[in-house]
Amino acid sequence: MHLMEEGEAENQTSITEFILLGFGNLPELQIIFFLLFLVIYIVTMTANTLIVALVVADQHLHTPMYFFLGNLSCLEICSTSAILPRMLASLLAGDRTISVTGCILQFYWFGFLVTAECSLLAVMSYDRYLAICKPLNYAICMNGRFCMQLVAGSWLSSFIILTTLISFMSQLAFCGPNEIDHFFCDLTPVIKLSCSNTSLVTLVTLIFSSIDTVPPFLLTLISYVCIISAILRIPSTTGKQKAFSTCSSHLIVVALFYGTLITVYMLPNTGALKAPNKVFSVFYTVLTPLINPLIYSLRNKEVKEALKRALQKCRAFLGIQRN
Repeated sequence: MHLMEEGEAENQTSITEFILLGFGNLPELQIIFFLLFLVIYIVTMTANTLIVALVVADQHLHTPMYFFLGNLSCLEICSTSAILPRMLASLLAGDRTISVTGCILQFYWFGFLVTAECSLLAVMSYDRYLAICKPLNYAICMNGRFCMQLVAGSWLSSFIILTTLISFMSQLAFCGPNEIDHFFCDLTPVIKLSCSNTSLVTLVTLIFSSIDTVPPFLLTLISYVCIISAILRIPSTTGKQKAFSTCSSHLIVVALFYGTLITVYMLPNTGALKAPNKVFSVFYTVLTPLINPLIYSLRNKEVKEALKRALQKCRAFLGIQRN
């Protein structure tokens, strides 16, 4: 059976380009979509760059929690840049084609960043667990070297997983059709277009998806069960509020990230559910990187104070320049 499929694939002409249908079924809204996503891209890049700059420049934010937050903002900058520039160019010029190589590279880059984010969110949850449940050991456990190792581990494990997956994916042949009913090159719709046998790629994807999402999700869930349990045991209301304020921003970010991710990949992407699936995909690929820095800046007192100090320094510098 496999040999027959391989023979059929060889007899067909290989395609070199895919067509990302995106939102092409709504031609009257293309300019509105372009302006909307352009504003989102500019705000996302500005907000996340500001978070990184504050974490690097402000001594008060040189703690493990903000070190991880700075890395999360770096991931958001990169993941947004993997999707939105290509989408904006397509909306503006109307050219929805993307080369097969370019499509696979886009998936590789975006998949690498999302996988790293899963691990990093678990690391941040563990950081909050130690800070609230093991405060006396926190400074010893979360030293600079260990923080670097955790972040490096998140990036390295993601790199190994996606590189392995792409090595299998690059062996697939594509003979047509070449239309992808999505606004970016996601794994499932790309594999469906292959005229090769995809059972091995599907199996590898299932194994690696289980490795790179289930353990981080479980670690995050267990950490927050322990955190909430510890907070409920605090006798004073003020103490509870103070403890919860240190992790509430991260809890909202985790809920948004996993909530939309699970919805996208658990919903069948067929029939009437195609449109909702695409909307939820927009949420986790485009809106989550926008919302995350806003949540941290609006709900976090230390970030707001760091921003005030930065603005005061800018005003003082501009005042000196004028004089």
